[in-house]
Amino acid sequence: MTGKIINGVDALCSRIDAVVGIIAFCALLTMITAISMQIVFRVYFQALPWSEELSRYMLVWLTFLGATMAYRRGLHITVTFVVGLLPDIVRRLIRTATIAASIFFFAAGMWYALSYIEFQSGQVTASLRLPIPLIYSVMPFSFAVMILYGLHALLLEMFPGHQPGYRGKKAEGQGQDSQPRDGNKQWP
Repeated sequence: MTGKIINGVDALCSRIDAVVGIIAFCALLTMITAISMQIVFRVYFQALPWSEELSRYMLVWLTFLGATMAYRRGLHITVTFVVGLLPDIVRRLIRTATIAASIFFFAAGMWYALSYIEFQSGQVTASLRLPIPLIYSVMPFSFAVMILYGLHALLLEMFPGHQPGYRGKKAEGQGQDSQPRDGNKQWP
């Protein structure tokens, strides 16, 4: 039963991650195109009034979507020197506490993002005339996705036998905590 739940959450996270990756790629492509057009038009024609605004908002989207992708892959900066010296059970407790603290932070961030969007409702951007809540809707979305990823990481930490590639503590090429040594871990 637990395995089915974890596998279902994993499948959902994988699908969301694929969609987030596509949206982030489109945001990056849009930002590069807008900046390139701005350079060409500024040098050879008349400057585009909307390109800087568009590229700035695409950077906001790219930042938050990229943060969700980095969190899923465990790519945010971590200091593991001291934790790596601790016994396995203590490391797992510290990782569990870290994931729980991250979920709390993401929930607080989502609440503040929703409050900010509510405060900005009814306003539009200067050049593009887009609703401000549309622009900043990426913030609560990203925090919600990171909460889901954190809950998935918490499940994997609580039930280590369901982690991808888990073969037990004495598996070849792995340390005491059953994490791959090649640095390609999936969760913080």
